[in-house]
Amino acid sequence: MFIRTERSIKEFIQLYPVVSVIVIIHLLLFVIIDILSLQIGNLIYQWGVGNNFYINQGEYWRLLTSIFLHAGLSHTLFNSLALILFGPALEQMLGKFKFVAAYVLAGLAGNLGTYIIEPTMFDTIYVGASGAIYGLFGIYIYMMLFQKHLIDSQNARIVVIILVIGLVMTFLRPGINIAAHIFGFIGGFALGPLILSNAKAFSVWRNQRSDNSASTAQFDPNRWQKKRTNKKIMKRILWTAFVILVVLGIVGRFL
Repeated sequence: MFIRTERSIKEFIQLYPVVSVIVIIHLLLFVIIDILSLQIGNLIYQWGVGNNFYINQGEYWRLLTSIFLHAGLSHTLFNSLALILFGPALEQMLGKFKFVAAYVLAGLAGNLGTYIIEPTMFDTIYVGASGAIYGLFGIYIYMMLFQKHLIDSQNARIVVIILVIGLVMTFLRPGINIAAHIFGFIGGFALGPLILSNAKAFSVWRNQRSDNSASTAQFDPNRWQKKRTNKKIMKRILWTAFVILVVLGIVGRFL
């Protein structure tokens, strides 16, 4: 589920278009706002950030737009990498429409929690996809508890480990929107019964292109050895990505 087997970025985009589009939006907004510092970028940021004072004045769109904005490079990369790791499996299992609904609603739940808990002041602002991503974790946890046929024990352990580390970092790192993380997770968990109805377990075989048909398949006496070798390589890639996420989180503390 969380080990990427795609052969290229192009194939990843074809298989997981929703995750890809969201990540592209993250990166484009970062380039426009933080690197190019364009006037339009400044306007997007000013009109898009979560701000409890303005939301209280009726600018409710900020509860949605702030999900796609981030505070700097480390924040952008951290959330984008987390989405690349944990989003594709759910996009395949749920389908594009349900995945978009789950992602957006979990992000809204995180921002609504922030709006309710944090003071309604002019300087209370927040950005980031963390609430939506924690919502994905909420769906996985619901899956582990009530839809166990959708996730195996190995992948379940990965979810638990990453979630625990993420929660620890949530309370240890300064400047973290704790309410968004917690309420995003709760929102995702609450969506579980509805969003997982008729869901099918993730399968790499469903990602095979139609041109890789059985007619072209050939017997390979070393296929099992190759499979074990590939599995070891993918595990290393997964743990490398995990280390990158942790390092980005630590570095972000000092940026």
